[in-house]
Amino acid sequence: MTLDRPGKGATMLWKFTLLLFCIRLSLGMTSVAIQSQPELWIETNYPQAPWENITLWCKSPSRISSKFLLLKDKTQMTWIRPSYKTFQVSFPIGALTESNTGLYRCCYWKETGWSEPSKVLELKAPGQLPKPIFWIQAETSPLPGCNVNILCHGWLQDLVFMLFKEGYAEPVDYQVPTGTVAIFSIANMTPESEGVYICRTHIQMLPTLWSEPSNPLKLIVAGLYPKPTLTAYPGPIMAPGESLNLRCQGPIYGMTFALIRLEDLEKSFYRKRPIKNEAHFFFRALKIHDAGHYLCFYYDGSNRGSLLSDVLKIWVTDTFPKTWLLAQPSPVVQMGQNVSLWCQGPVDGVGLALYKKGEDKPLQLLDTTSIDDNESFFLNNVTYSDAGIYSCHYLLSWKTSIRVTSHNTVELVVVDKPSKPSLSAWPSTMCKPGKAITLQCRVPYTVLEFSLEWEERATFQKFSVDGDFTISNVEGKGTGTYSCSYRREAHANIWSHRSEPLKLMGPAGFLIWNYVLNEAIRLSLIIQLVALLLVVLWIRWKCRRLRIREAWLLGTAQGVTMLFIVTALLCCGLCNGVLTEETEIIMPTPKPELWAETNFPLAPWKNLTLWCRSPSSSTKEFVLLKDGTGWIATRPASEQVRAAFPLGALTQSHIGSYHCHSWEEMAVSEPSEALELVGTDILPKPVISASPPIRGQELQIWCKGWLAGMGFALYKDGVQEPVQQLGAVGREAFFTIQRMEDKDEGNYSCRTHTEKHPFKWSEPSEPLELVIKEMYPKPFFKTWASPVVTPGARVTFNCSTPHQRVSFILYKDGSEIASSDKSWANPGASAAHFLIISVGIGDGGNYSCRYYDFAFWSEPSDPVELVVTEFYPKPTLLAQPGPVVLPGKNVTLRCQGAFQGMRFALLQEGTLVPLQFQSTPGNSAEFLLHTVGAEDSGNYSCVYYETTMSNRGSHLSKSIMIWVTGLLPKPSLLAQPGPMVAPGENMTLQCQGELPDSTFVLLKEGTQEPLEQQRPSGYRADFRMPAVRGEDSGIYSCIYYLDSAPFAASNHSDSLKIWVTDKPPKPSLSAWPSTMFKLGKDITLQCRGPLPGVEFVLEHDGEEAPQQFSEDGDFVINNVEGKGIGNYSCSYRLQAYPDIWSEPSDLLELVGAAGPAAQECTVGNIVRSSLIVVVVVALGVVLAIEWKKWPRLRTRDSETDGRDQTIALEECNQEGEPGTSTNSPSSISQGTSVELPVPI
Repeated sequence: MTLDRPGKGATMLWKFTLLLFCIRLSLGMTSVAIQSQPELWIETNYPQAPWENITLWCKSPSRISSKFLLLKDKTQMTWIRPSYKTFQVSFPIGALTESNTGLYRCCYWKETGWSEPSKVLELKAPGQLPKPIFWIQAETSPLPGCNVNILCHGWLQDLVFMLFKEGYAEPVDYQVPTGTVAIFSIANMTPESEGVYICRTHIQMLPTLWSEPSNPLKLIVAGLYPKPTLTAYPGPIMAPGESLNLRCQGPIYGMTFALIRLEDLEKSFYRKRPIKNEAHFFFRALKIHDAGHYLCFYYDGSNRGSLLSDVLKIWVTDTFPKTWLLAQPSPVVQMGQNVSLWCQGPVDGVGLALYKKGEDKPLQLLDTTSIDDNESFFLNNVTYSDAGIYSCHYLLSWKTSIRVTSHNTVELVVVDKPSKPSLSAWPSTMCKPGKAITLQCRVPYTVLEFSLEWEERATFQKFSVDGDFTISNVEGKGTGTYSCSYRREAHANIWSHRSEPLKLMGPAGFLIWNYVLNEAIRLSLIIQLVALLLVVLWIRWKCRRLRIREAWLLGTAQGVTMLFIVTALLCCGLCNGVLTEETEIIMPTPKPELWAETNFPLAPWKNLTLWCRSPSSSTKEFVLLKDGTGWIATRPASEQVRAAFPLGALTQSHIGSYHCHSWEEMAVSEPSEALELVGTDILPKPVISASPPIRGQELQIWCKGWLAGMGFALYKDGVQEPVQQLGAVGREAFFTIQRMEDKDEGNYSCRTHTEKHPFKWSEPSEPLELVIKEMYPKPFFKTWASPVVTPGARVTFNCSTPHQRVSFILYKDGSEIASSDKSWANPGASAAHFLIISVGIGDGGNYSCRYYDFAFWSEPSDPVELVVTEFYPKPTLLAQPGPVVLPGKNVTLRCQGAFQGMRFALLQEGTLVPLQFQSTPGNSAEFLLHTVGAEDSGNYSCVYYETTMSNRGSHLSKSIMIWVTGLLPKPSLLAQPGPMVAPGENMTLQCQGELPDSTFVLLKEGTQEPLEQQRPSGYRADFRMPAVRGEDSGIYSCIYYLDSAPFAASNHSDSLKIWVTDKPPKPSLSAWPSTMFKLGKDITLQCRGPLPGVEFVLEHDGEEAPQQFSEDGDFVINNVEGKGIGNYSCSYRLQAYPDIWSEPSDLLELVGAAGPAAQECTVGNIVRSSLIVVVVVALGVVLAIEWKKWPRLRTRDSETDGRDQTIALEECNQEGEPGTSTNSPSSISQGTSVELPVPI
């Protein structure tokens, strides 16, 4: 990578720190003041000589913790585990000595591990204050006139902080904060504010004892020039090793350009001299670590810079990641509807193309602009021709060597609407006063869910699994026209045609007259009762004056009169109903919730909107009031049963107390909690509450704010610092006192503040007095049925205690809603029943009760969470690892909802109270069943609900059956006619048990629910699978259980793998020990297949007939006369299907002397043999020549010595003559001879 790295690059980076901070919000970068970072400071009881006794304190920013860790010089560690969770701990150091000096940091334990360490505290020799830490924090958007906060951390309490600027002898600002951090604000940054700043501290009582200066910080006003543009050539996505050119272009000539990679600011600051008004940054050979987010800027000779360019993301990858295609609303769509295909992938800045299987050209294209605007591929008015398999691919406009992997596909299925159901009413379509009607929606086959619609109310919709809907006619509100529809499990998003409308009529004519007549009879009976009492008194008075013989007549008349009175009393009793001890709960219209929202979290008063929400779905509109009487506005209720009241920027005219009401058809709710706006720079005052404190028990203090994303602090009278602090946890927070004792009594208040420094605080809440009083034990509180109910159900709360003659009070969400004094008249144990005749959506919540007499109150009972379902869509429930488990194993039930921030409950069939509750920030919860036993078997379901609005819950999930196996002997599972069949044929899986009167269950690996259940008369169940398809392939098993103990199941049978295919899968072929023949050694070919009970055959290329047959798949090959060399393959056939052979395996080559290795050896031997032949031939030629000369030399040796002497003499004479050539002995030895005439 050819990039210039000047020595002043780090300096330039430091100078542009302000610019980076001012834009951190727009880039999505994390501020330097990381909120998860703990705070470390020093405390001492010797303010004039703090080094005499030092204690280090570590404080977590937003949560309580169970462990804290102190680090020194990266090697020494000291950790503290407090006796209870807290948000700060102390580490005593004692007197500062040479051994204590060093660099200190601290961490705290989070749920995911240790937090990031705090800022480094450097302790030097005694007599010196620690050097403060100096950094900046921007508050506003990236404009040249942004406000800058300079923070100086001095480590000690009650220090004097001085801000110095280079060139000035006196400090430009000073502060004496209550904590360890001073905030120096520079408003409206201008060029005059530029310069080098430092911070120093000193003790108030010793102004001569100064700390060392902090590290200098140079502030430069950035953004004085327009921002440049940053482009990549050939493109932003390249492969490793390819070259890339990043071009930064600005409008001004002669500037110096700089390039920054945000993932590594310190090591990726590059500077370039311009070419006219642009600079090019070249990457010759890209590497993986060069990927990231890049931006550039330019600056002049005085280091006055431009705004930063837009962020350009560079990808360096050798393989494109997969794209994901999602069909909305579902891959199964109804004919004529529209469907959107969303293509998602991790790579940005690349276009996308939509393909359909079987077509070469893309159907639709999306450029990068459309992708950034969240557009998708859209199919309008789909028909059967649109059905098929779709996939999406990346589109690159430049050449690159990046490989494109396979893509995920989605299969689009086009179906028509199911036929319409029938709708009827029982007992009739006439609504009678006080009577309910059941609407029955019916179809002749099994469906997933029914839906009921009410034409007169567009927002009305009920769901049912069995198709029965109960309609009550309270105040005549149930009349109207109804229709129903349904959906099947195969296509869960396709609703059927609506049924024929059914009209329910209200009481009219005869019914009204009958009702009036009943009331008239009741009134006449009361009048007759009074008249008859007067007649009895007159007769008794008359008896005293008449003669004795006539008294029997008056006695008879008196008896007849008394009989008539008793009859009238019985009639009145029958008309008025049977007297019960139940107290009916008259629910008031639920109180709405009021809160504020803003899009300026650091300055909320710049734009405020008040929201009002009601838990009642029948709310029509909302009214906002100010100061109790001032009518602000009226807003209709939205689908979420809420309304917004925009206030805008907060001014003096907005100051006051606000609350809202919700209006229904015939009622107005209670006012909401008052929201008090006290002015700018001050947040609204929160509300604090708590249940009565009980000695030795945990107490939660509830603090409710009015804005989301606020921090909370709890204060106690007499303590200056907050006793507890919590980070941004929503609009409300719960402070916990682990064990309430006498020392915890007192007045408490809470405050809220903005999430980031510098904090903007609210006014304190009204004080809450906590006093521990003597109390009776808490009562026993429960519901007679499950606390998870559907709308319209009847709920009875039972509150009881062994104490006699007490009164009971029922609470909902902490507010009193009903009371009962009937137990005063009854001796013995006291009890009260509180009745809700017909539960509504707004009746859900947390209920509790208390009792009292003249002297004491009781403790509050344990709460009962009443959840009213059928408000939200139903969740899905899955079992991991599966619904069939062994005893002692763990099972995780995962409940997946449709919304985040809900509370989940797990229910088991046959149990009134939910087994587990769980609140999660996400949209799912996991319930753990630990070491399951037979008692844990059964049907489970789950529900989720919101806790802020009357526990409005979802529909119950589809139940899932959990079997705990291993309690009975395992069965056997066989496939008939065999484990492999062709598509379209029939198959039967036979599960054989060992006990009669059993129910058999067929399971398939990867499927949550059982495939089928049977209860045969014998010991075996036959699960028939007609016309099997490819998706029926898989691994099957079965279990069984006795009807007398349905939750005690047997062990799994042995797994059985089923193949649905025309041809068995091909086997694998390997050679042992290798594919090379060695001298005198054989090779074993091993053929292996996936199915048992097969016969293998080995085939050799070039031979028509198969070479060998084997049942175990092993074939021995020898290389006699080189016949074992060549290509081999193998296949197999099932013994049950001898005519069906599998596909042949991949070819395997065996090599011998003619192989590549042997060929190399042969060539070497040929070369060596050739050299030997050449040498032998040469020696033969020499020997032949010598042999030819041998007879002639032997003849010469037989002559006389005189001849030899003559020859020698002549040779000497010739040697002495000039110009004659001589023959030396050497020449003779070389084979050269001279013929001389010799006289005979």
